[in-house]
Amino acid sequence: MSVQRDSLSVGLAVGAAGVAFGAVAVADHFTVAQACFLSFVLFSGASQFSLVAVMSAGGSALSAIVTGTFLGSRNGLYGVRMAQILKLKGAKRALAAQITIDESTGVAIAQSNPKDQRTAFWYTGFGVFFFWNLFTLLGAIGAKAIGDTSAWGLDVASPAIFCAVLYPRLKERKLLLASALSFIWALSITEFVPAGVPIISTVVIAAIVGWK
Repeated sequence: MSVQRDSLSVGLAVGAAGVAFGAVAVADHFTVAQACFLSFVLFSGASQFSLVAVMSAGGSALSAIVTGTFLGSRNGLYGVRMAQILKLKGAKRALAAQITIDESTGVAIAQSNPKDQRTAFWYTGFGVFFFWNLFTLLGAIGAKAIGDTSAWGLDVASPAIFCAVLYPRLKERKLLLASALSFIWALSITEFVPAGVPIISTVVIAAIVGWK
């Protein structure tokens, strides 16, 4: 029972952050329905924030999709590991793919036996999914209710939250170097290229730093 309890606790704690996404999306001129749709279908925090940021800055849908895809690509690597543990086929495999995220993978592989790993994955994944979508709705409705969201400073929440999500992952020297160079490069070309291009172009820097 402790595995289920711990998994749902993680689900609630992480899912509650969805309120920030809902508020940010509405602040960046998305509708409540659009914000909720993104959380339900995309269901990837960093990718959702980046998509909203690119679109609200005037970037094309293609730029937003490419940026979100880069940020969410790590979930594909998680899928390789979880496929070995879950051993699913058909519809169940597709369902598992939707909830294969940082938290569901992390809590699952932290367990000591296969049964607990599977339990942790499903409970954590669905817990985060349920609460993330619930709090996205609450955040979006709340932001809509206060009217001019820019007057509350919510217009800068998206990049601030993105930085907050990124920072804890910068534990290695290469990651810090890649982030610093990407920041400088993106900032230096922002005024001269279409929205979304600065972020997408930094993948070249990441590849160079990673290769070395």
